[in-house]
Amino acid sequence: MKKLNFLIFMFLSTSVFSQNISLTEFVSKLEKKEGFLNYYWDENNGKVYLELKNLNTEMIYVNYLSAGIGSNDLGLDRGQIGGTRIIKFIKIGPKILMVQPNYKYRALSNNKEEIKSVEDAFAKSTLWGFNIVAKDNNKYLIDISDFVIRDSHKISQRLIQRKQGTFKIDKISSSFDNQNSKNFPLNSEIESFLTFRGIATGGWLRSVSPNSESFSVRTRHSFIQLPDEGYTPRKFDPRAGYGAMTFYDYASPIEDDLHVKYIRRHRLIKKFPNQELSEAVEPIIYYLDRGVPEPVKSALIEGASWWNEAFEAAGFKNAFQIRVLPEGADMLDVRYNVIQWVHRSTRGWSYGASVVDPRTGEIMKGHVSLGSLRVRQDYLIAEGLVRPYAEDYEKNFMKEMAIKRLRQLSAHEVGHTIGLSHNYISSARDRKSVMDYPHPLIRFSNNKIDLSDAYDHGIGDWDKLAINWGYRQFESNEKAQLNKILIDGYEDDIYFITDQDSRPLGSAHPRSHLWDNGFDAADEL
Repeated sequence: MKKLNFLIFMFLSTSVFSQNISLTEFVSKLEKKEGFLNYYWDENNGKVYLELKNLNTEMIYVNYLSAGIGSNDLGLDRGQIGGTRIIKFIKIGPKILMVQPNYKYRALSNNKEEIKSVEDAFAKSTLWGFNIVAKDNNKYLIDISDFVIRDSHKISQRLIQRKQGTFKIDKISSSFDNQNSKNFPLNSEIESFLTFRGIATGGWLRSVSPNSESFSVRTRHSFIQLPDEGYTPRKFDPRAGYGAMTFYDYASPIEDDLHVKYIRRHRLIKKFPNQELSEAVEPIIYYLDRGVPEPVKSALIEGASWWNEAFEAAGFKNAFQIRVLPEGADMLDVRYNVIQWVHRSTRGWSYGASVVDPRTGEIMKGHVSLGSLRVRQDYLIAEGLVRPYAEDYEKNFMKEMAIKRLRQLSAHEVGHTIGLSHNYISSARDRKSVMDYPHPLIRFSNNKIDLSDAYDHGIGDWDKLAINWGYRQFESNEKAQLNKILIDGYEDDIYFITDQDSRPLGSAHPRSHLWDNGFDAADEL
């Protein structure tokens, strides 16, 4: 009993003492990475510490899967975004808590008491609790080692859902990854090397992991300064083809709907507002993965660059640009919109995701993931259609068709990351949008299959209209002018049909389908 009391006394004494240690003294021998949130690495003890200066300050928190598993069936790809949240660090007693405010329910009001009444009415989420190890005045040092070495991407849960086995993090074989962690003035990037151990019960994990009893990945925790107040949200309109972020505004007038929807879009402001065509204060720049080979590289750059024509139609000159990622830059760094080339063991989906400010819908980072095996599948489709096995048969056109598909794919997925939804009515309207799913257009010429026009080239009329609606800058009468853009489109037979009205299950539209061409699917067949 005396021994137990002594141990309790020593633990409590250590806890109290640690909080009274000077922060400057505690970190004096640790490796420091200075930036948005300073952090320190104690390699000898395998500990990582975060310095907090301003408690109760909101910021963005994003978790990523930096290095994936490589199975399309598992769906755990390199660069995958796990979620975007607003968080803040608060002190409660001896603890620092990482709290996620509830932005689904709020009050857009100048009345602080009205705002607080809504905040107090709905639950918050506490994502983690941290021990304070040292402090100096208003600065606190917290131990984030356990927070970093955790399954933030819910990998174990995914494996169970896919019936591929039960795995848990092996902390002995996992660590904070100092080499891949970085710090910048507006964002802190903290990475971990995680090893999972368990028993595989399916073939998907076995097919991609060198050892079915363990596999290792990397995860990323990003802390990002909130954007300034220079962005103006745009209200969602179901006719305009944009994705929406939604919340409930309890300060709205009685006659208005509580449910508010803002579109997701990048911030784009004219340098010269009075000019019909003006350069942007800051253009939207997308960066291509340095690991993409030719001729794929040139195809992806060309396809993505089509969007500049749409932004010109919205009044912006050279406001949408494509560049190769600078050497040494990090694709997960929030400062870079990226197009990454993702490898898997089997062909899988490509997709466009974004880091979005949950308050306003402003896209802070566009993140496109393109499956590298898609181009090979398209080549095989062309080969299967024309069977070019005679010795004198020209085979280059198969590669040409696959490259044309890549240009369209690049434009399509970038379209999602600049805010746009699918528009499957396009194929019934003479290919008016790259946001459709394009079935190859197959024609007959001289009694042979002709694939020369299998995929369209360039941006479509709907794409120009949608970007004009979403990004055009107005001096006055915004609501009326936005409505006019859509009405003018209807008169020119340019319009949008929702994704859910176009898919096989529950489809209510006779013309809007996936993977088709022409006005009538039966005629096409």
